[in-house]
Amino acid sequence: MDTLNLPPIEANIKEEDGKKMIFDSLRRRYVALTPEEWVRQHFVGYLVNHRGYPASLIANEMSIDLNGMQRRCDTVVYSRDMSPLVIVEYKAPSVVVSQQTFEQAMAYNNVLRVPYIIISNGLKHYCCHIDYLQMKAEFVAEIPEWHDL
Repeated sequence: MDTLNLPPIEANIKEEDGKKMIFDSLRRRYVALTPEEWVRQHFVGYLVNHRGYPASLIANEMSIDLNGMQRRCDTVVYSRDMSPLVIVEYKAPSVVVSQQTFEQAMAYNNVLRVPYIIISNGLKHYCCHIDYLQMKAEFVAEIPEWHDL
């Protein structure tokens, strides 16, 4: 798998029916090891081990109803009262993060209304803070630590 611009993780990888699988500790099961999943596992590891996010408040592949259609947010981080705080959208390292990627995350945010949206392809990471009072969004230089959310 690709080398990422994220700290390394201890990945539990196995092969099943000729396909590589990686253990997702949040979903508590093995999932297909795709380039996007490789980014997800590293980024969640970064949030938990380097930014202080409690693993118990992070959900992968969170299902939402968007205009009557079921969609999945790649990762959602919750507050201790289970209010959504952060949407994280992942792309494979070979995929350039584009305006369309941000629009996808913003569509999910129409449902969740979080203060932070993060986009990562494992090489570049973007974090946007949304101020609902002033109705503006601005990029922040660094992924916030848990206690700063």
